[in-house]
Amino acid sequence: MEELDMKISDNGKNAVVPALYLCATPIGNMEDMTLRVIKTLGAVDAIYAEDTRNTLKLLNRFGIKKPLVSCHEHNEAMRAAEIVERIRTGEAVAFVSDAGMPGISDPGGRLISACTESGTPFFVLPGASAALLAHVMANLSTEYRFVGFLPREKGECKKKLLSLSDCDCPMVFYESPLRVAKTVALMLESFGERNAVLVRELTKLYESMTRGTLSSLVERYSDTPPKGECVLVVDGRRKAEQTNIDPETVLTELLGSGKSAKDSAKELAARGIMPKNEAYALALRIAERL
Repeated sequence: MEELDMKISDNGKNAVVPALYLCATPIGNMEDMTLRVIKTLGAVDAIYAEDTRNTLKLLNRFGIKKPLVSCHEHNEAMRAAEIVERIRTGEAVAFVSDAGMPGISDPGGRLISACTESGTPFFVLPGASAALLAHVMANLSTEYRFVGFLPREKGECKKKLLSLSDCDCPMVFYESPLRVAKTVALMLESFGERNAVLVRELTKLYESMTRGTLSSLVERYSDTPPKGECVLVVDGRRKAEQTNIDPETVLTELLGSGKSAKDSAKELAARGIMPKNEAYALALRIAERL
């Protein structure tokens, strides 16, 4: 097993050793830029950026002048080889994504893989992360599962959500404000009723948080979408629900009271006991026996 020397040089002259530096950048408020990142960006030989236009504004804000090179999801593999070669020749290179932590729903993962495979040293400089900040604000549990962006195509999105329906801790999603209502409606259909929190415009002037349930979020945002960048935190399926409630017993009672299989499944999902599709399939099997 190879162990990389991860020490950063500090000889009093703001120097850095030849390596890749993945730097977290503000997600909104520019004052969230860390002193360490400012120092590092000012010391490297070149900065690779997901969006050079946004990064140039950031560098200008802190008086940093460095060569900028574009590195995004479509050319990251090519840039990874280029960066490794530059480091081998003795250069220090930084990478910043558009905002937040590289590698978290942003480019950066391929760069780390290239460094790991080639034995090239790299450093991750911490900073702002929308996922972590939204999780703490939601305060649903100490545990959480980061999902990020869901597939755009409805069928694939629903398939992904159904695969997450048994997750027993809160889940953190990124979503476009224009798609929030549709996505939350799919979550309600796939998960059943859950507690949920929508956080928008994190660290910015109009930062806000809406706490409620999936159904209340659908109702609130169906006609008027939220504005700004959004993070959704959705509560997981409680272990108590998985172990103490028998879905078959509940469905048998509902069907016996005269409810249809469809309505019984819908009620089971609304209670958060079982996803609607699974509940409907079970209800049909039970109805055949009654």
